[in-house]
Amino acid sequence: MKKTLIAGLLLAACASFTAQAQDADTNPASNGGWSGSGEFGFASSTGNSRSENINAKLGLSQENEQWKNNFFVDALRSKSQQTIVDSNGNTLKQFNTTANRYDGGASVGLKLDPRSYIVGAARYEHDDFGANLWQGIVSLGYGYIALKDGRNELSFEIGPGYKRYRPADLEVVTGGVVTKERQPTESEMVARGLANYKYKLTENTAFEDTFLMEAGSKNTYLQNDAGVAVSMTRKLALKVGFQVRHNSDVLPGTKKTDTLTTTNLVYSF
Repeated sequence: MKKTLIAGLLLAACASFTAQAQDADTNPASNGGWSGSGEFGFASSTGNSRSENINAKLGLSQENEQWKNNFFVDALRSKSQQTIVDSNGNTLKQFNTTANRYDGGASVGLKLDPRSYIVGAARYEHDDFGANLWQGIVSLGYGYIALKDGRNELSFEIGPGYKRYRPADLEVVTGGVVTKERQPTESEMVARGLANYKYKLTENTAFEDTFLMEAGSKNTYLQNDAGVAVSMTRKLALKVGFQVRHNSDVLPGTKKTDTLTTTNLVYSF
């Protein structure tokens, strides 16, 4: 499944870059409608407590008369000092990883007219501390740009998809010893939905919200990303973001909802 998703992303990238090259041949002064941004956030504390948190994002998008494409990769890693008691009753402090997640995806949309398009999408995620160790989905659907003017942009995507995922290992206590029990890989057909809204509050302040749904009979995954970016220069901005992730079906002892709040420096290109 992982190889299939990676191949799908590469094919999507090749198709889009081919289209860009064709556009450039027709109009060398044009970049084919491409734009992108990179985000980075880091926090560190020392002294009585120690912690390190890093999150990074990279996004590319293209929109012209023929294509509406998006590509992204995200990463999150956190370490913190934790107090544990060993088998001899000694209190120890260890610097342990508390978050380790990365995901990436792409969507390639071929426009049927200025507002509607056919879209193929793929997404893969790995999370050592999430409800699922990994999950991947490929889908094909229909997209529609409901609103687009100088300050607003609203678009929707919906369609069927195929998803595979492996739930997180289940912790089993036997004779006072905790062991992890590997869970089988699950697969199912899902309905994928995506809604994206952008609003320009002022000349240098923008709001964006993206809602993703992957609904299946075994599990429904929901994710919402909201953020406000304030530009400092033409290329640099500060962004405050809030992410909510929810799985409808999880193993005992695992929370259904995860949240993440970030404050990042953003570079646009």
